[in-house]
Amino acid sequence: MALHKAQEPAADPAVDIFASPLSERPLPKRSMPEFPSPPPVVFQLLRNELLLDGNAAQNLATFCTTWADDEVRRLMDLCLDKNIVDKDEYPQTAEIESRCVNILADLWHAPSDGDAVGCSTTGSSEAAMLCGLALKWRWRDRRQAAGLSTDRPNLVCGPVQVCWEKFARYFDVELRQVPVEPGATGLQAHQLREYVDENTIGVVAILGVTYTCTYEPVAEIAAELDRIQAESGLDVPLHIDAASGGFIAPFLHPDLAWDFRLPRVASVNASGHKYGMAPLGVGWALWRDKDALPDGLVFHVDYLGGDMPTLALNFSRPGGQVITQYFLFLRLGREGYRRVYQACADTAQHLGRQVAEMGPFTLLYDGAGALPAVSWTLTDPDSVGWSLYDLSDLLRMRGWQVPSYPLPPDRQETVIQRVLVRHGVDRDQIELLAEDMRRAIKRLDQGHPHDSARVGFHH
Repeated sequence: MALHKAQEPAADPAVDIFASPLSERPLPKRSMPEFPSPPPVVFQLLRNELLLDGNAAQNLATFCTTWADDEVRRLMDLCLDKNIVDKDEYPQTAEIESRCVNILADLWHAPSDGDAVGCSTTGSSEAAMLCGLALKWRWRDRRQAAGLSTDRPNLVCGPVQVCWEKFARYFDVELRQVPVEPGATGLQAHQLREYVDENTIGVVAILGVTYTCTYEPVAEIAAELDRIQAESGLDVPLHIDAASGGFIAPFLHPDLAWDFRLPRVASVNASGHKYGMAPLGVGWALWRDKDALPDGLVFHVDYLGGDMPTLALNFSRPGGQVITQYFLFLRLGREGYRRVYQACADTAQHLGRQVAEMGPFTLLYDGAGALPAVSWTLTDPDSVGWSLYDLSDLLRMRGWQVPSYPLPPDRQETVIQRVLVRHGVDRDQIELLAEDMRRAIKRLDQGHPHDSARVGFHH
């Protein structure tokens, strides 16, 4: 006896996709349909909806990977069913994750004794939170051993990405964000003394400030913390948020000391799916040595027949992003990464020169010395009669996503624009952008209505 009396008529293979029953009405949005539909029909209808998204190749706001080799896509397909957390069932995937950690430890100059530890994550934000937790637990353990209170931890940083605000709120830590000084683009070493105290679990220095794409002076910050310890006894560890710069500095700025070469650096987080070039969904957290990672943060789970040490804020996730990260390490090597990002940096500096010649802009960062990017502001916003938000809107009409946003709260009166040059953003594409910028500026100068209430790009 049939469980349901109602039956959907059998699909006619001769019927065109756009004459099928599913295409003749809006797609269900609040409840699951009663009957199945042919996969090609569902695929095409969803593909049509996705066309309403922006073109990733023209998204000059994102740090994330938007171009991939065909082999990367094929490896991702092969790994759809591999749960990277289940190291007992997928031991070779776990081995490849370990190789990636070792490669990054070497790239970031971890001590030669090979005692560095690390793990993959879903992204740099999760990695940052794990590193922040390690800072908090180390501080708490030291305070408890000395018989001191542990109820007022704080973290000192400059203009950080929102993941650090989330860390502070979720894990009950006071976030002490140091104001950005006029003319500066991030935390300066001499500012630390006013903010660091016995309850400081660590200082975060940023290798690639989200707002302006510059590097904070990591070595100077480390040296200042050394001086503070010598004078006061406060031993404050330094964490490096290298979400983007961790995959740029080793290749474009190899002599820059920002990583484990500095003894003050306890941990580093980075994003494999940004300038690591891996597909979306992978980040990396590394600690100088086992002492920098409290044992209590590592879980040993008896799962599917084996003891599995795990350190993460989530559990099951696919292994493809880690496998493709390793593919890219092998595929490009150090020289390949250097060539790709030298090309990106050259293209960014080329755009910077054109922006400087357009007239109304002042460059904040010209693309040299840090990330392959350019940032600028209006030289005299009150005199031009239009805003950077207006310019972003006109560029969006041509498909370009160029963000406009205010600087951190202490300098919120300054609105800037930023363009990121990633792998896959070529010189011709940037030439087209520059031409569209000139046309948009001409149109705005001719009297495009200024909307002061317009909302622009937000971090």
